[in-house]
Amino acid sequence: MPDRRILLADADAFFVAVARMADPEGAGKAPLLIVGGRPGGRGVVCSASYETRAFGVRSAMPIAQALRLCPDAMCVPVPRQACGTTSRAIAAVLARFTPVVEGASIDEWYLDLSGTEALYAGETLEGTAQRIRAAVRQETGMLLSIGGGTSKLVAKLAAERAKPRPEIGGTGVRIIAPGEEQEFLRGLTLAEIPGIGPKLQQRLASFGLVRVEDVLPLERDTLARWLGRRPAEWLWARVRGIHASPVEARASARQMSRETTFNRDIAETAALAAALRGLAARVAADMRGDRLGARTVTVKLKDADFTTRLASRTLSEPVESDRAIAEVAVALLGKLRAARRGPARLVGVALGNFVPARDAEQLALFGTGPVVERAQDRAVSRAVDRVRERFGAGAIRAGTGGGAEAHRPS
Repeated sequence: MPDRRILLADADAFFVAVARMADPEGAGKAPLLIVGGRPGGRGVVCSASYETRAFGVRSAMPIAQALRLCPDAMCVPVPRQACGTTSRAIAAVLARFTPVVEGASIDEWYLDLSGTEALYAGETLEGTAQRIRAAVRQETGMLLSIGGGTSKLVAKLAAERAKPRPEIGGTGVRIIAPGEEQEFLRGLTLAEIPGIGPKLQQRLASFGLVRVEDVLPLERDTLARWLGRRPAEWLWARVRGIHASPVEARASARQMSRETTFNRDIAETAALAAALRGLAARVAADMRGDRLGARTVTVKLKDADFTTRLASRTLSEPVESDRAIAEVAVALLGKLRAARRGPARLVGVALGNFVPARDAEQLALFGTGPVVERAQDRAVSRAVDRVRERFGAGAIRAGTGGGAEAHRPS
């Protein structure tokens, strides 16, 4: 079977770049911090320009700490509307090179170019990636870092090595040839592999496993004795770059999702529900930014033993408000927890089965299903979006009851 040819296109410092294009005279001339908030009203850095990173500033760092490290930095809120417009423009360029483009996030896209060798007259994957990068730069003004390989995992890790960071020295494109996956991963730490969070890192370190090369000599049975069969099989495959997940042509109009991996496994259903409400508010805002309503809500739960479970509900009418989406999501979480209790390491929520938001508003007027979204719910959520756009994500946060709590903008 021919090797797959997969690329991951990652927009460099996406939020910073969009903010600078939107305000070239202001944000374009200063070290820049894109700031938002988290539950509790604490302001955090969502994205930092490369100039501020040289001072040690990183994403998720408290704003006060970032400004102590880089006092000259300029703070601006996430330019949500401009980010959505720019993301769609990049996706449109990528779709010209292959019909199989999967939006992984607002600033990342997987492309499957398997079987396109004849179409590109034998052009190397690196050559195609360079042309993609040039086209996106010319038409949108955005720079991409592109990684390539035989799996989505390898492509993502290669894209990280392609970034123009001083400590990495990337040149914009990094392609891992078939058969070179294991040697490439050998130079990485386990913390760099997606899915290996702080808790698993700590557990692996207790066995002396810190780098990928520490795991490669171990047999599956040894790993299974230490970690359990399912996590061992997962880890054994990942450190070899084995990842069979397909690239699915589902742009944002097919599905949007938000998820979080906890620093420690969470056993309390109330705590999981609180995290899920926050995620529901974020993905609902993403969807409203594209002027959509959703009929299908799906909740994802990954247990401590790496078992992933899903629960989904398709509604009789589309919804778009934080309250309605969070209400459905928490109910689905309840079903998953009733079927199997125990600590969880990840929770997420996805929206799908979209219709234009205008239609969602019209249809909701005549909804007769058990979940009815009031016009007031939609009006409140849209007002919250406008406040966050102006003052930052920390201006208003989700309350435990699915509503919103206001915070004085700082």
